[in-house]
Amino acid sequence: NARGDRILAALDDVAAQLNATPGRVAIAWLIARPSITAPIASATSIEHVDDLVSAAHLLLDQTLIEQLNQASEY
Repeated sequence: NARGDRILAALDDVAAQLNATPGRVAIAWLIARPSITAPIASATSIEHVDDLVSAAHLLLDQTLIEQLNQASEY
C-alpha cells in the first residue's frame, strides 16, 4: 500500500545517506524508538547477522528519525 511504499522509500533514502543497508536502518530506527524495548529480528544468513549487529552501532540523528517517522504516519 502507499504507506508501505513511503516507508520503504524512506528506508532506502536514509540507508543511502548513511552508506548502510535498509535492514540495518530499520533495526536502528526501532532501537531509537522509546516505545520499543527490544526489537525482535531473525537472521537466515551471516549477512543478516552482520546487519543486526551493525544496527546496534548505527546512530540515527533526529532529522533521519523524523524522516522515517513521517513516512510511517497513517
